[in-house]
Amino acid sequence: MNNKNFKRYTVTAALPYANGPLHIGHLAGCYVPSDIYVRYLRSQGREVAYICGSDEHGVAITIKAVKEGKTPQQVVDQYHEMMKGSFKQFGISFDHYSRTSAQVHHETAQGFFYGFV
Repeated sequence: MNNKNFKRYTVTAALPYANGPLHIGHLAGCYVPSDIYVRYLRSQGREVAYICGSDEHGVAITIKAVKEGKTPQQVVDQYHEMMKGSFKQFGISFDHYSRTSAQVHHETAQGFFYGFV
């Protein structure tokens, strides 16, 4: 694509694992820089969708659940809400913050696999 004047932008950042709270390294290394970029694009009148979400799949979540005497679902529910709240407190401007367990993600992944998307 040679046209550098894109009309729409989709920006995302690394999906944090829902197995613990965010820390300053997460914010400084990933979410603040992408948020700044999104704000810059918006200041230029660009149409931007800034999307992210909690990654609820991984061994670290299972390990955390065992340590806390909880189910993996209880762990991801707790930390998803905690991270979502932290992003809001820090003023990160996600348009949509989701979670990998959302049905739409399962359907989309299956669509790519089976060639429907």
